Amino acid sequence: MRIIHILNHIQEIGNGIVNVAVDLACLQAKAGHEVAVISAGGKYEELLAVYGVKHYQLDQTRKPLSIIQAARRYRAIAKEFQPDIVHAHMMTGIVLARILRYPHKYALVSTVHNEFQRASLLMGLAQKVIAVSQAVRTSMVKRGIPENKLVVICNGTLGSPRTRQIQEYQALELQRPAIATVAGMYKRKGIAELITAFEQIAPNFPQAHLYLVGNGPDKELFEAQAQATSVAGRIHFENFQPEPQRYLKSCDIFILASHRDPCPLVISEAREAGTAIIGTQVDGIPEALEHGQAGLLVPAKDSNALANVLSQLLSNSDMLHEWKNRANQNLAWLNVARVHQETLTVYRELIAQS
Repeated sequence: MRIIHILNHIQEIGNGIVNVAVDLACLQAKAGHEVAVISAGGKYEELLAVYGVKHYQLDQTRKPLSIIQAARRYRAIAKEFQPDIVHAHMMTGIVLARILRYPHKYALVSTVHNEFQRASLLMGLAQKVIAVSQAVRTSMVKRGIPENKLVVICNGTLGSPRTRQIQEYQALELQRPAIATVAGMYKRKGIAELITAFEQIAPNFPQAHLYLVGNGPDKELFEAQAQATSVAGRIHFENFQPEPQRYLKSCDIFILASHRDPCPLVISEAREAGTAIIGTQVDGIPEALEHGQAGLLVPAKDSNALANVLSQLLSNSDMLHEWKNRANQNLAWLNVARVHQETLTVYRELIAQS
């Protein structure tokens, strides 16, 4: 097959959408398909080149002149590459690929990553829409996407071409017990509730430290919140880390306190690292934690509930050990090879129908 992936950029900044697309492109090329990525570029161009994936530069800035230029450029790329499949991962890409589909008549696939965004309905312009969790599929059906267009392919990142084997990462010397999150510094990631919960439990666990790994537009807000607590010296902002596995291997408890999160890749990485996990009962997080079998679940936006579960784990070493073991079981389905094969099945079925 000749496959194009189109997305805004391929920067190495911890963006789950980019990571999924890059994983697929590399594995598809490795399997012998002709693969190209269209984007504004980024650090992952180097990795794509290693796998023989062609990269086409395309600025999709949402300004009238830029969009006109992007349309011309996209048309030229499609004419040159002659794809059988175009797989869109972001909003501008799906619009370009749909409007300019003819005369090429390639099969058009989209993946809904952030269905909570209003514009995610545009992903329904594709012939087949991949939802990254059952929760995303349910939400998209409620919002009007036909059921027969939707297929669930849950995210999985273990074995990614972007990473090494977990045992190859060197653990960090964190102050223990160490509590960590790896997330963009956005309000929807629940960072504020996590800081509040840590402040609540900190007096009872004077050796505990909190590590916040990630960057984002709300970081200064969270830094100010942390500075105003009585335990500011035990809350560490670690910025974006290209190897978050080093934190995941080193921490005792990983927390993802998101308000919305379709199917976070970091859950599978935390499970592989063997840390105890606390996640919120929203979107695809329960699915990634096998509905409480692989991690503890708490309501979103509830710092008191989060503090209570955190206290239980920190005060009971047997319980903490049990949840570390449970996180590390049944990992095979979280492998990126499964995502790759299920995605190829979607492509083949669409081509067969054309």
